[in-house]
Amino acid sequence: MRVLLSLSLLKFVQIIIEVMIQLSERLMAMEESATIAMSRKSRELKAEGKDIISLSLGEPDFFTPQFIKDAALDAMNKNFTLYTPVPGYDDLRESISEKFKRDNNLIYTKEQIVVSTGAKQSIANVVLSIIGPGDEVIVPAPYWVSYVEIVKVAEGIPVIINAGIENDFKINGAQLEAAITPRTKMMVFSTPCNPTGSVYTKEELKDLADVLVKYPHIVVISDEIYEHINFIGKHESLAQFPEIYNQVVTVNGVSKAWAMTGWRLGYIGAPKLIADACTKVQGQFTSGTCSITQKAAIAAMKADPIVLKDMISAFNNRRKLVLTALDQMEGVHANVPVGAFYVFPDISAFFGKSYNGFKVNNADDLCLYLLSEALVALVTGDAFGDANCIRISYAASEVTLTDAMNRIKIALVKLN
Repeated sequence: MRVLLSLSLLKFVQIIIEVMIQLSERLMAMEESATIAMSRKSRELKAEGKDIISLSLGEPDFFTPQFIKDAALDAMNKNFTLYTPVPGYDDLRESISEKFKRDNNLIYTKEQIVVSTGAKQSIANVVLSIIGPGDEVIVPAPYWVSYVEIVKVAEGIPVIINAGIENDFKINGAQLEAAITPRTKMMVFSTPCNPTGSVYTKEELKDLADVLVKYPHIVVISDEIYEHINFIGKHESLAQFPEIYNQVVTVNGVSKAWAMTGWRLGYIGAPKLIADACTKVQGQFTSGTCSITQKAAIAAMKADPIVLKDMISAFNNRRKLVLTALDQMEGVHANVPVGAFYVFPDISAFFGKSYNGFKVNNADDLCLYLLSEALVALVTGDAFGDANCIRISYAASEVTLTDAMNRIKIALVKLN
């Protein structure tokens, strides 16, 4: 009895302390990552014995190539286990410099490159280095979920440009110029795009560059982490246009193409002023990235991207499978993504419909409905800035995708 009373008292004290602690306004204004939240919900349901198919996370279902793992083992055997320089090992930054030249025809010296613990940290470093209270950041929608939240943490103001499915989810120069105000300091976008899979062509990027050159104070974060997962040929980088080279920060990493999500390594190529600023920010938050990961990443940077051809072919086959299945679902409208591993269909035709007492009012509701009725986890498009869509990740086997698409089709037919 005394033990029970003691535990009850401790619980009471804990509740009192939690009531007294006040979390920051910054935290309260921040939304939880929708992709991570849905992944967590999927794991919880699986733990309950539910047969959940999760197509919510942007994670390749391939293992890291053996030659990269061998490089990591070699680094451990050679005792690369100490703190690393904040911007990254010199040999890694040199190999990234060579990769930029080889794959993108971009010249970034070692001093212009900063290695971070994932591309997400790379983006956060840049935003925190440049954006202050009231500064505006242009974000084409649909956008990756973290862009807006990172801007909010820096006390900036996200300015959203809607790029609908009818425009292949891409903006043009006229839209960009219309969004620029005296308070605009930055733009952030991705190509290939997460969540839409859209890829900007060289001509489309030039259209944006022709506007940006008129505003030399605006910095653009060009997130190119899906660079190699591209089904139309050569990837095009925004920084290739010399007139805006000094305005562009090119972000990349090893998570997607090299199936190294858990290794956590991203990097930037940037004007030296920005690279130095990011090193300063990172030095106070995390310091240098994991030593073993860095040594493994050197092997990835030096590898010819042709070694990825089988993985990219597999993704292309899965893309075709999902698009074919969606085309057979009445009420689903999808464009044809040509990069990354996502499809972002418009499902607004189901708004207002219901089944078995569950009414679908929006994309959030449809995702919850499909999770409960089809046991398939997807992510609402609202989290990416388009409330009419949902994101489907096809980073899963063809067998799994076929099962998932069949489940989704059956569940959607029930709605009326």
